[in-house]
Amino acid sequence: MQEGLVSCILILCLVSPCLCLKWSNFGVETEESTYNVLDYGTNGNGESDDSNAFLSAWNDTCRSQGIANLVIPKGKVFMLKNLELKGPCKANSIHIQLFGNIVAPTKDEWVDDKKDLIIISNVNSLTIDGGGYIEGNGNTWWERCKDCTRPGVLRFSSCNDLSVSSLNLVNSPRFHIAINNCKNARFFNMNINAPGNSPNTDAYDISNSKNVVFQDSTIAVGDDCIAINGGCSYINATGITCGPGHGISIGSLGKNKDYETVEEVHVKNCTFKGTTNGARIKTWEGGSGYVRNIIFEDIILIEAKNPIIIDQHYGSKNANIEVESLQISDVTFQNIEGTCADERAIRLNCSSNGCHNLILDQINIISSNPEKKAQAFCNNAYGKVKQVIPLVSCILE
Repeated sequence: MQEGLVSCILILCLVSPCLCLKWSNFGVETEESTYNVLDYGTNGNGESDDSNAFLSAWNDTCRSQGIANLVIPKGKVFMLKNLELKGPCKANSIHIQLFGNIVAPTKDEWVDDKKDLIIISNVNSLTIDGGGYIEGNGNTWWERCKDCTRPGVLRFSSCNDLSVSSLNLVNSPRFHIAINNCKNARFFNMNINAPGNSPNTDAYDISNSKNVVFQDSTIAVGDDCIAINGGCSYINATGITCGPGHGISIGSLGKNKDYETVEEVHVKNCTFKGTTNGARIKTWEGGSGYVRNIIFEDIILIEAKNPIIIDQHYGSKNANIEVESLQISDVTFQNIEGTCADERAIRLNCSSNGCHNLILDQINIISSNPEKKAQAFCNNAYGKVKQVIPLVSCILE
């Protein structure tokens, strides 16, 4: 059968060489098309609203066949307002090349406070790169809107086989990148930056997602560098430099007595520099569900507050009260070294359920303040300790 197919293709090639060019590995050659936003009525002068031009360019890109490229050219500044790039698309794969700069409106110019700047939904096999910038203009929000709902800069919803790299995101009003209900995603060589006192400016806020990788990136924000929320599994973070920020956090989970789960998280070869937390798990009292199979390893600490922390009384005024929360088990902290900003080095404050099978191995944390000695605190924590500084005598076997 296969020999007959090969013979047939060879005969076609002899009869029509042009037809033969359409075949590759006995399949039809994939079409490729490129769309430039400048061809849709914008000049990228940084003054006029370019949202309609972007949306028209996206619609043509999404409707095209085969491989589709959307080019946002270098040397241009594009002003956007609440842009939604929706799928599913006909294109087999889409490549957004962000070479230029995108600028969000100020608070007074924002159309809908509750809508994020760019929302990409139901798009599979999407690649975004190019070295461009997305400026969130968060400084027009933070002081005037501390307690109101602020938008994020970039949201991915129900996007599978996603690759995002070599982008610069700065000064989002709230989170910089949200990832919800996505599978098989990779974010690498990213630079995300906001002032250390900017509220709720998580670099990554991820939920209900599986097989997501964060790699080789620099993050300085006012909240979590990575927040891993409910419904996440098989999440990997490696080569992340975090600081300022609130560290890499699992949670918060279980707010309003919700049932939530997180499992199979691996954080490796990361640096926490001047962060308010390092490796953190945080859950609310009264919640249910579980956190399990978590590894934090090969971590460097530079004057980090709360370098290792499990807080099952997150948000509570009575942090030591005996209240149930999510089940935490099989958590490893291994090969972690450096300095904490004060005496707080290890804090394992578990609920009345207890945290089980905690492993602390090869840890050396000293205080950067010579007048304060690094200390460990435990509450309902069960596990094993091996070669750990400071001394952790409070953990139960």
